[in-house]
Amino acid sequence: MHVAVAGNIGSGKTTLTKLLAKHYKWKPHYEDVENNPYLNSFYEDMQRWSFNLQVYFLNSRFRQVIDIHESGKNVIQDRTIYEDAYIFAPNLHSMNLMSTRDFENYISLFELMSSFIKAPDLLIYLRANIPTLVEQIQSRGREYEESIRLDYLKLLNERYENWINKYTLGKLLIIDVDNLDFKKPEDLSVVIEKVDAEINGLF
Repeated sequence: MHVAVAGNIGSGKTTLTKLLAKHYKWKPHYEDVENNPYLNSFYEDMQRWSFNLQVYFLNSRFRQVIDIHESGKNVIQDRTIYEDAYIFAPNLHSMNLMSTRDFENYISLFELMSSFIKAPDLLIYLRANIPTLVEQIQSRGREYEESIRLDYLKLLNERYENWINKYTLGKLLIIDVDNLDFKKPEDLSVVIEKVDAEINGLF
């Protein structure tokens, strides 16, 4: 079984992935932010590095999905290949931070890759408002995230909502995280109950 956690920057994807992996004894797959050679450069000069960063993520997530399906294990994945293609790349393009030529090249590559992979059995979308995202981004204190602008987060949130409203690739569970703290056992158990209900329907 392949479960994936989707959501904007700072919505709590990694925290929830970790906690659900532990609870269900699933193998976690995390977004590779530590070893990403483009991330710091991208936040310093988005226009120059946007295409390189998106292709790096696309390649890394495509490999991840192939590994997940070849492993035959129950896996939970932090962020999906679809978020790059439907949210981050189009957002960069609309903000004039990625040229139309690069964007079209990127989308063509994504369409080819996505034709070879299967969507997650369950997608968990973490919905959060801007103050929640800002608070969580600040509390984790990643240096390269300090320059993220509010309008950038807002545009990403709008794209997430559009994508989720049209999502039909598999089961979808939406969790509103504004009033939840996954690290509190009572809040986590609310989420686990919802996940249980969804995955019981998968078998």
